[in-house]
Amino acid sequence: MAFAGEVAWITGASSGIGAAMARGLAAEGAHVILSGRNAEALAEVAADCAKGNATALVLPFEATDYPAGLAAAEQAWAWAAERSGGIDLLFNNAGISQRSLAVNTDYAVYEKIIAVDLLAPIALTQALIGRMVARGKGRVAMVSSVAGKVGVPMRTAYSAAKFGLIGYADALRTEVSGEGLQVHVIAPGSVRTNVSRNALNADGSRRGVSDKAIDGGMDPQVAVAQMLAEMAAGKREIIVATGFEQMIGEACRTPEEIFDRMAALVANGYANKLEVPAVESAQ
Repeated sequence: MAFAGEVAWITGASSGIGAAMARGLAAEGAHVILSGRNAEALAEVAADCAKGNATALVLPFEATDYPAGLAAAEQAWAWAAERSGGIDLLFNNAGISQRSLAVNTDYAVYEKIIAVDLLAPIALTQALIGRMVARGKGRVAMVSSVAGKVGVPMRTAYSAAKFGLIGYADALRTEVSGEGLQVHVIAPGSVRTNVSRNALNADGSRRGVSDKAIDGGMDPQVAVAQMLAEMAAGKREIIVATGFEQMIGEACRTPEEIFDRMAALVANGYANKLEVPAVESAQ
């Protein structure tokens, strides 16, 4: 029960991994903040979560609406401060996938997927990271994908965004691990969610159907149980997959020694050496 009494903010919480994560955290006694676009679905998840000592707050907003995200961050932090002193876990899960060959895909599809899957979680993290550092504790979890570790066909935009998310998370970890924060990268394979149905076609339309790999994937509750256990254990890179997907995820896993050496650079003053001194204004 590593998360009992803590406050977790979960994006993409109306279904799939996000909803399962919210319920899993609430079962451990965590307070949860639920965000996504579907307010009605979020309310249903919140009702499941608000039992026992756990409480739930619904904060619906469009992930790419930057002003709305900043306003939600203010409200979320204030709500969290009353319960545990601040947000203890930011679980960046909202995302959208793709099912189209690059040669056929409109550029607008790349803009959309990168905005949702990469820029939106970065924006939300940036809105909170300063307060988390000042508080000296907290976790940031980025839900990437096995397709963020190895390029997967029919997903050039999705892989680009998910690779980028891992790069941001790994670099952020080097900067904040010495400040008492943990940054987790989670790379799921196929999990039984609506990810394929909600994926974008080449023209940006919603695919509307699932596929065999997703339908035969991991149960979201099983996937979330592994995520919670490995986050509680302090794992930095969490591969959640089976079979071939697990094999390729593990084959592309970043060695722990590299994480340690990159964090040591910051601990030894690397950032201070590279910072450009502020130029005094001539007044």
